[in-house]
Formats: sequence, structure tokens, C-alpha cells
Amino acid sequence: MKRDSRLSGVLHVLLHMAEHSGPATSEVLAKAMSTNPVVIRRIMAGLREQGYVRSEKGHGGGWTLARDLAEITLRDIYDALGRPSLLAMGNRTEAPGCLVEQAVNTALDKAFHDAEALLLARLGEVTLAALSADFHARLTARSGSLTTEFDHA
Repeated sequence: MKRDSRLSGVLHVLLHMAEHSGPATSEVLAKAMSTNPVVIRRIMAGLREQGYVRSEKGHGGGWTLARDLAEITLRDIYDALGRPSLLAMGNRTEAPGCLVEQAVNTALDKAFHDAEALLLARLGEVTLAALSADFHARLTARSGSLTTEFDHA
């Protein structure tokens, strides 16, 4: 099963935007993510609807953060992406006639539910400000500096 990496990608883009001094175009963000600008525009439009980013048209326009990083959690962005599936595992069949498989499904359903609840709670505890602080600590430890806001050192 293919992994859904949208959350990771969007968090990556948002942190790049936080480092950028002004609006970032879809083209610039797409280059940082090695994707197509259309993909960026589609994702950012959903985040704009939720109030996390804003866009400006015309010369000098682009995408900017609409809220402080400390106000946005990983859970907020996960929710804004439409709550993609967190676990790749599932039951073999959802309505089995076999009593053994019913017992298996019951146990797995509880485990899956508990795991998802724990993960969602953790996503709600981590802010983009915490990710930004981690990035800056790593940059300082490397004694490096970015030549542009979108370099990947």
C-alpha cells in the first residue's frame, strides 16, 4: 500500500514559508517539494479555506502564513487535509461470517482505534513553532546558514 505523505509535505512547505521573507509563489514552493505548482495550489487552496494561509495575486504575490506558527498544530493541518487514513492496516473483511474472524476484527478494531486516538492526541500537542525551533536548533548545530529560504542543506 502506498504511503500518504501529504501531511509531511505540507508541513515541509509551511515551514519553508515561515522562513521566507514575503509571499512565496506556487512555483517556488513546488521546486522545494519537487512537485508541480498545480499540486501546491490545490493543497494551499484547502489550507486557505481553513484560515492557515492566504494568497495574494499579481506581481509580488504568492502564499503567506495567515496565523502564527504557535497557533497551528500538526493535528490542525491533518484535519485541513481531510483526515487521510493514519494506518495502512485493516481487517481482511469488514462483515465476516466466521466467528473466529469476528473475534480477530473486534480485537484489531480496538487496537486500531486506540492507536489512532494516541497519534491524533500527539499531533494536537505539536505546533509548527516547535518544528521551526527544531529546524533552527539543527541549523545552529550544523553551524550553517541557508543561502536562500528554500535550500535543502
